[in-house]
Amino acid sequence: MRVILWFCLLLLLPAGMASADGLPDLGELERSGLSVPAERRLGEKIMAEIRRDPDYVHDAEIADYIDRLGQRLASHVEGARTSFEFFVVRDPMLNAFALPGGFVGVHTGLILAARSESELAGVLAHEISHVTQSHLARMFGTQSQAQLASLLSLAVALLAARSNPDVAVGAAVAGQAAGIQQQLNYSRDFEREADRFGLDLMERAGFDTRGMASFFQRMLQFGRLYENNAPAYLRTHPLTTERITDMENRIAQRPYRQVPDSVEFGLVRAKIRAYQGTPGDAVADFAAQLKSGKYAREADVRFGLAHALLRDNRVAAAEEELAALRRLKLESPLVENLAAQIRLQRKDTEGAIRILQEAARRFPNARALTYALLETKLGAGTAAQAREVVTIAHRELQLTPGDARLHALEAKAHAALGERLREHRAQAEAYLAQGQLDEAIMQLELARQAGDANFYEQSEVDARLRELRQRKSEMQRGARPGF
Repeated sequence: MRVILWFCLLLLLPAGMASADGLPDLGELERSGLSVPAERRLGEKIMAEIRRDPDYVHDAEIADYIDRLGQRLASHVEGARTSFEFFVVRDPMLNAFALPGGFVGVHTGLILAARSESELAGVLAHEISHVTQSHLARMFGTQSQAQLASLLSLAVALLAARSNPDVAVGAAVAGQAAGIQQQLNYSRDFEREADRFGLDLMERAGFDTRGMASFFQRMLQFGRLYENNAPAYLRTHPLTTERITDMENRIAQRPYRQVPDSVEFGLVRAKIRAYQGTPGDAVADFAAQLKSGKYAREADVRFGLAHALLRDNRVAAAEEELAALRRLKLESPLVENLAAQIRLQRKDTEGAIRILQEAARRFPNARALTYALLETKLGAGTAAQAREVVTIAHRELQLTPGDARLHALEAKAHAALGERLREHRAQAEAYLAQGQLDEAIMQLELARQAGDANFYEQSEVDARLRELRQRKSEMQRGARPGF
């Protein structure tokens, strides 16, 4: 229901207005289907809504893990024309979905249901293949004018239902949404194609291809046992025994490969569990696992328990679990970040900074550590620390210029230093990295009015503002934006 709502919110505008906002109008869709630039623009607009959803997972460690896993697969796509972005939604339902433009979302419920990293990679590989084979664009391209008009009507009803407590209205809308969802479901041919390309992708990326078949087989069995409550993934990705058999036959022809899970796979799943339900329940669940000895890896349980204890404000007990993790010799940036969080709970900001600085040197590719270090330095509240944040953020942005979170942290540092033009300019880049062009233009307009910069900086802002206004103008004309 959530995904169809996001689609419909973006289709809400009348056809004439849609193209003015950078989306393809209905006539363009009917003539030629979704072009690659139009598909990306549509995906960016959907993502702008998703990031505002309270269930969008901003946790840097969880988000970084799923994106690195997805990028490992995407890096092996042959002749790729699409850049991918992977994200997580907090939802217990077993679901994953691909959006136009290369955006792939995964529910926390599906991450927890995966019994191995290769199983999770299998789902991501399947979704990546839906994108690379242009299944979404081809589906939209075959929608008739009447079908797209029905999506617009449904969007109106959905928006009304969100603010109307009338249960009957909500039920009626849900029924309509189910009908539209059926139109958006992947065909069996698309599913078989995504299976085939997904298996090839898994193999090239070094995963165990059996993971895709085993996970889908388990979901199929679950759906049969609970027919009225089948996994959401099965409702949008029709699954049959014929498909499972075809996958297994293809896998049988490939060399056997046993692939161990990464350390982060277990730790991320434990962290997700630690923040479900009440803090007390989470502590009790992990403590029961430790007592029973029924776990795949002790370190995962202790890591989850430490987070649950921190969430329950039991800092001393969390420190004991951290000490137990240290004795297990577990090497991971997630453990170091946990240690820093415990220091912060003890009001030891300097101690947390020391831990994070050392960890950042040991794990230079751990983005979550960089974010934590910058956030902790900003929390120290000194001009010297804010200036260091600017320096570090600037250095990191040379490597990853599209990192919205780094731009936002840089903006906060400039704000702390009273540098208004630089603050608004950095915030503009943060919005732009998230596909929010109008907000980026607004920030640059505020930067122009700041009046606290030299001629050179003012000229740079003016040039960037002209560039973004031109980009918006091109999008309104339906032309490809000059990225």
